[in-house]
Amino acid sequence: MTRHTLAVLVENKPGVLTRVAGLFARRAFNIHSLAVGPTEHEGFSRVTVVVDVDEQPLEQVTKQLNKLVNVIKIIELDPVASVQRELMLVKVRADVATRTSVLQVVELFRAHVVDLQPDALTIEATGNPDKLAALLAALEPFGVREIVKSGAIGIARGSRSMTERALERAPRTA
Repeated sequence: MTRHTLAVLVENKPGVLTRVAGLFARRAFNIHSLAVGPTEHEGFSRVTVVVDVDEQPLEQVTKQLNKLVNVIKIIELDPVASVQRELMLVKVRADVATRTSVLQVVELFRAHVVDLQPDALTIEATGNPDKLAALLAALEPFGVREIVKSGAIGIARGSRSMTERALERAPRTA
């Protein structure tokens, strides 16, 4: 199985996310990550789904997704032709003796301290999964207390938007 990132443009309506995720569940595919948010056009949302699956079953699911009424467009984001990132918040032990060392690691990975307590720091980092894993490995000796990661989000390289392309192909009414 290989990892695939799908960008799914959908109408911003109740129940759409349930139907999209349900298609993967019915096929017994494990969704690695799922992120949803608004787009530059009111009324549309963008769902980014990262899934581990072979090519053939992925094609079948994509065809079924296209049949859903509220799905406007689906593209697979090629890792080379897109920018993909994840967000991670990590809480690390950092007392007076270790705080300087932790801050050096934070700076090395271009991360940011977003909360400071007497015995801990909360760090915000963005990047690809390899960068975030390397950051965690560097912070592990200090004592990681808690980790929260977002799902992957991605955008195709180039000047055109997915929404613009979908709206150009949409049937005109009036």
